[in-house]
Amino acid sequence: MKDGVYQMNLLITGAGRGLGLELTKQAAARGHTVVACVRDTEGAVALREAAEQYPGRIRIESFDIVSETEAQRLADRLKQDAFVLDGIVNNAGILLGRDGGIASLSLDDTRRTFEVNLFGPLIVAKHLTPLLRESESGAEIVVNISSEAGSFSGAYGGDYPYALSKMALNMFSKQLNEELKPRGIRALAVHPGWIRTDMGGQAAPLSPEDSATGILNLVEGTTAVPEETFFVDYAGRPMPL
Repeated sequence: MKDGVYQMNLLITGAGRGLGLELTKQAAARGHTVVACVRDTEGAVALREAAEQYPGRIRIESFDIVSETEAQRLADRLKQDAFVLDGIVNNAGILLGRDGGIASLSLDDTRRTFEVNLFGPLIVAKHLTPLLRESESGAEIVVNISSEAGSFSGAYGGDYPYALSKMALNMFSKQLNEELKPRGIRALAVHPGWIRTDMGGQAAPLSPEDSATGILNLVEGTTAVPEETFFVDYAGRPMPL
């Protein structure tokens, strides 16, 4: 325990840059152990530097979230090491097909977006939620990084692949929450805010550091979310559906 918070074993996807990297670094700084998942471990220079800064707290794993084979291999490696998870953060995502409207929509972009933004978290949940320890207190958690774009109330004419994939992710989060509830595990869809990353752009008002701090407070349970709520922002405020 550190500062009143139990140390957790977390798995974070898309940990090589942006929000995922910041989540990994802050989690390690808080004393948690992170399985940091990236597609290209060799290219994840900043992540490797963070692992050197926090020895023993960041375990870098090569993992393409759209591959069931790789998901099963990762689960097997963790099982062999008796590595039990307390939390999963499905952070990896893409934003494609932003230009133009429905008439110029690329269905290839749409399929690829769903593959990463929806099927990826489905695959992670299928193969890795069995490694989450059961909890009478409900301390274990799955966080799916979603977006305000994935709500009816926030709908706008554009970003069809991204918005539709995030809306589907919200539904999946609700379904997963209901399935895992008997094990004392919670699933949340979390809007990280408009943040200054490669995806959000430099004009965004929120820093990755502030967003990651809020999300980790949700993971740790220091920010309370009502039991009936499953879609919140990084500060734990309920998001409209």
